[in-house]
Amino acid sequence: MIKRREFLKQSITAGAAWATAQMVPREVLGGPGRTAPSGKPNVAGVGIGGVGHGQIQACARAGFNVSVLCDIDDVLAGKTYQKFPQAQRYRDFREMLSKEGNKIDAVYCGTPDHTHAIISLAALKAGKHVLTVKPLTRTIGEGRRLAEETKKQGVMTQMTAAAASTENGCRTCEMIWDGIIGEVEEVHIWSNRPLWPQGMLRPKGNDPIPKTFDWNMWLGPAAKRPFVNTWPTDSLPVVQTNASRARPAVYHPWNFRGWYDFGTGALGDMGCHHWNIPRRALKLGHPTAVSATATKIMPESWPLASIITYEFPAREGMGPVKIMWYDGGLKPPRPTELEAGKKMPADGILYIGKKGMMLGSGASGIPHLVPKSKMQAYTMPPKTLPRRSGIYGEWFEAVTGGPKPSEHWPDCAVPLTELVLLGCIALRAGGYLKWDGPNMRFTNSGDANKLIMPPYHNGWTLT
Repeated sequence: MIKRREFLKQSITAGAAWATAQMVPREVLGGPGRTAPSGKPNVAGVGIGGVGHGQIQACARAGFNVSVLCDIDDVLAGKTYQKFPQAQRYRDFREMLSKEGNKIDAVYCGTPDHTHAIISLAALKAGKHVLTVKPLTRTIGEGRRLAEETKKQGVMTQMTAAAASTENGCRTCEMIWDGIIGEVEEVHIWSNRPLWPQGMLRPKGNDPIPKTFDWNMWLGPAAKRPFVNTWPTDSLPVVQTNASRARPAVYHPWNFRGWYDFGTGALGDMGCHHWNIPRRALKLGHPTAVSATATKIMPESWPLASIITYEFPAREGMGPVKIMWYDGGLKPPRPTELEAGKKMPADGILYIGKKGMMLGSGASGIPHLVPKSKMQAYTMPPKTLPRRSGIYGEWFEAVTGGPKPSEHWPDCAVPLTELVLLGCIALRAGGYLKWDGPNMRFTNSGDANKLIMPPYHNGWTLT
């Protein structure tokens, strides 16, 4: 008996081939935003009350039918339930997959970092295409396991990093490969994160757990701890947050990012966005070493600010390169070549080559030469890379028989997330860490190796 996802793929692929032969316009067959004759693929959303509220709608705009929704917070998910009143509702993703597995083709995962792997792996094992928010996993070991299962299942996967396949990403690659600044020797990447409390101790006491919220399911594989709802409005963790309207939650929603057990800090939140284009443009593989410096390292929370240095060897016709990450308001030294009065962007990427510099605003926009006046004398190279439709459109196209998404887990999302998580380990373990990527181990730190795949709790496993 043919599975629904196989039927969809075969039907749409066959239809596309027939259309090509008959020269039928694409809009007749369907595509992103249109209903194909064979029907839209069904997607289930898990974790749809926070960032998932907008992202599951993006899945719908891309062409999916949102048929199932799952969340542990009835109140936070309420707005999404109202948006898709036809969708079946669940609290436990395992029950959802058990009861709806033969009716859905794909799963979206928008939960906190520490539950990405268990939900994504369960969806993979059920034979579903999966889209998971960045960072793909909280630990390096989890990412390697997901890559292995993705290859085994042969499904199409995607991650919500700022794609390197869009105009911004492709143009940056074409400019660097054109030799605009010569061989790149250094890259400086910075973010204005965190926008949530970091550098704090765990609050004392506990609060009543609302009946509309499943705290134990939210904890998942993390060690048990008492539920505490919010910080006092004048408490230091809230006051020092880099946001005009700090959110007072201790753990849920949003502020999980500041805790080791649940999130991956400023680097984990934005690193997959800002690293994606440099990774492609500079053809980065495994670094050979990583080290970090930061404000005070606390027992359970990420530091207020950090600087992390990665060293990459020569590769594919490119020489060694050093890449430095900054967060918490820290930035690299201001280039003397930058125009007087010109501010460094809040989020930025500065490429330094043997022939010059190129500056951009994080993962958005096309970078320019420094000073910007040099751009007037530069002729842009031909557009040689194919531009694609973005995260959700790429995933829809892949699910319905098209090419693999640009952030397909084994090809991009896992190695991209791994770069970020190496920096997270360097923050916690300290020292100068030598990394053996192919064998997934640090050659000079047993403490760092323990953080590659720390143990799960509460009966959860990743097998």
